[in-house]
Amino acid sequence: MKNLILKYRDKEKYDYSCSETILKASNDYFNLELHESAFKMMAPFSGGMFEGEMCGILTASISVLGILFTNGVAHTSDSLRDAVLEYKNLFNLKFKSKECNVLIGYKRNEINGCTDLIVEGAELLVEVAKKYVK
Repeated sequence: MKNLILKYRDKEKYDYSCSETILKASNDYFNLELHESAFKMMAPFSGGMFEGEMCGILTASISVLGILFTNGVAHTSDSLRDAVLEYKNLFNLKFKSKECNVLIGYKRNEINGCTDLIVEGAELLVEVAKKYVK
């Protein structure tokens, strides 16, 4: 997953936000076979919905869990709720916040932007997803 994140964070070839990067890399990693228009759904979650609120890494990762674990609709999916709650909990424990403005204050740097944070969030996503795959 790390190599896929680094691929999609290459600003020479792509200009993806955190949320878009998570979905692009997850599409490849989990073989989701998403249609190109699906990636547009992640665009509004960039930069904490453009106001530094909920982190785009978190929202995109939860969206990936939805794709992986929704069987029909949310309330009929066996492991969706548990996977989402576990991811949110692990994310908050690891980063001490779910808010973009807080996270960029200590995780973003001038050279890589939020790439390191995206890699760490994606690794958590893989960890949680593997736990719930049947």
